[in-house]
Amino acid sequence: MNVDDIWNTIDEQRARTADLLEQLTDDEWRRPSLCEGWTVRDVAAHLTLQQLTVVDFVRMVVRHRGGVNTIIRESSRRRAQRPIQELIADLRGMIGSRRHNAGITPLEAMIDLLVHGQDIAVPLQRDLPMPPDAAAAGATRMWSTRGTGKARVFADVPLDGFRFTATDTEWSSGSGPEVRGPISAILLLLAGRRAGLSRLEGDGAEELRRQVTHTR
Repeated sequence: MNVDDIWNTIDEQRARTADLLEQLTDDEWRRPSLCEGWTVRDVAAHLTLQQLTVVDFVRMVVRHRGGVNTIIRESSRRRAQRPIQELIADLRGMIGSRRHNAGITPLEAMIDLLVHGQDIAVPLQRDLPMPPDAAAAGATRMWSTRGTGKARVFADVPLDGFRFTATDTEWSSGSGPEVRGPISAILLLLAGRRAGLSRLEGDGAEELRRQVTHTR
């Protein structure tokens, strides 16, 4: 994907996510997301924090002491106190803008949006389509940075010793018993989400599920 493709995907996903958020009931906004300790509302608020400058981040550090994860979590919870319609409007208002958080690339911004969109949709059993080509680009990036600080995953999952193959686009990585499934499920796994495990199959799928359960 070139940079224009990435930004087009970001715009499309922001619009689709905003459309989904407008359909949610008050109860759904309060439900847990795929991110442990985060509600759907917290994640939605986090998606409005994708255009932070260095100055913005410094202010967040001053306001919320702790590591990066703590700063991100508490800043999202603080933003989540805003009215729901304001959060949705903020997300829609970002469509068409090519600003992104300092210190990351547009590709990371796209990955953040793709994964967090599923953090909202999956536990609510709502459908939020993930473009296979965008998910494949995200998976390639996350595979290349796995095990490093740049991976930015929610929780570590065992990836070594398996070959992951997408069934809906041309993408594969790793070596070992094959684990097959939609690229969206593979991307979620690379991002530390276990929710996609049930959608994976192949010679290595059962062993992968066993290892993931063991590492909880």
